[in-house]
Amino acid sequence: MAKRLTYFILAGLVLGIVVGWIINSAIDDGTPEAAARLLVIGGYITILSQIFLHLIKMIIAPLVFATLVAGIAHMGDTAALGRVGAKALGWFVCASLFSLTLGLILVNFFQPGSALGLPLPPVDAASGVDRSAFDFSKFVLHIFPDSMVAAMAGNEILQIVVFSLFVGVAITAVGEKAAPLVKAVEALAAVMLQVTNYVMRFAPVAVFAAVTATIAERGPTILATYGYFMATFYTALALLWLCLIGICFLIVGRRTRLLVRYIRDPVVLAFSTASSEAAFPRTLEALDRFGVPPRIASFVLPLGYSFNLDGSMIYMTFATIFIAQAYAIPLSLGQEIAMLLTLMVTSKGIAGVPRASLVIIAATLAQFRLPEAGLLLIIAIDHFLDMGRSATNVVGNAVAAAVVARWEGQLDPPDPVDIEPPHAPSHRPAPPAET
Repeated sequence: MAKRLTYFILAGLVLGIVVGWIINSAIDDGTPEAAARLLVIGGYITILSQIFLHLIKMIIAPLVFATLVAGIAHMGDTAALGRVGAKALGWFVCASLFSLTLGLILVNFFQPGSALGLPLPPVDAASGVDRSAFDFSKFVLHIFPDSMVAAMAGNEILQIVVFSLFVGVAITAVGEKAAPLVKAVEALAAVMLQVTNYVMRFAPVAVFAAVTATIAERGPTILATYGYFMATFYTALALLWLCLIGICFLIVGRRTRLLVRYIRDPVVLAFSTASSEAAFPRTLEALDRFGVPPRIASFVLPLGYSFNLDGSMIYMTFATIFIAQAYAIPLSLGQEIAMLLTLMVTSKGIAGVPRASLVIIAATLAQFRLPEAGLLLIIAIDHFLDMGRSATNVVGNAVAAAVVARWEGQLDPPDPVDIEPPHAPSHRPAPPAET
């Protein structure tokens, strides 16, 4: 079923480009009236993709809570939890630094913005992106929920993770008295994965609608207007994929090629919908099929969604330096390194922030006295760039979970490739706690 679903999603992607192109060609005559009509049409078409994303978000909170609590409960003790957490965070920091550095090196090598030679905009020119969405003090306070109900309702993954950590550790401390609760959260996880299976059948329609609306509103020429920038950025993403998978191969071994096959479906979904969240349930299932124990996957993956967004990392250095190049503003090596370290810290607060990468870039531009209005250069194609970085986030988090499981020496035998129950996920039960 997963293989057929991937083909249907790809078909929806291609068909969306064709239909969007036809709609744009038939209506767009260069007048404001035509542009307004295309926006209206695109808004109606987007309803289908928005329904799908709403259904996915409906699943995220209970799934993260149930799988994370069950995973911690099956760790057996807090020492194991701390050990896995330390290894995961160590990987996240190294992967983030690597992604940021790779983006910095490649954008200086390709120089995608140098040919633009734009004049500096007025000092008071703004990008329209609200930088107040990110504030370090607010971010620190935002980590800790004042209401679990509000955190679940708002899909605040980081807050759900914090609450789930407390609940999981408490269950471990209570012991046998909490056994019924452990069974309940395991049952909830199984139910939510089954719901995911139902929702995913709507994915090809959602992908078709999202791509059709984008091409219809903006036209196919937008792909060529910023062709070189997009080409160099996707080249950078491809190199990052090769590096991450190569490092995984060195640590995990030859079975890494199975991981690549198993995550094909969630990667295509994340790319098509430009949403890492949409791929979360499928990524969890793919890791389970690969052999990552549920207690590790359900702990590492939600943390990765807050601290290990490799695609967003490489995009932020790439886009920031691109803007400096477009306005011919020279930056010293020291300034670029300082920018990298700044992005390394501030990017850890992007989970839950609307248009997160753009918000962090806007804040960084202001800090280094670069024209914030330069964001207007990339906002027009941000959706197409977001497709690539969302898929990269899925790859990075899948690799992180596999590596941590290997470091723990707890990789289970993988499920056979291309064999999956037609109506239920293959989520295997967590093994009993180690004594």
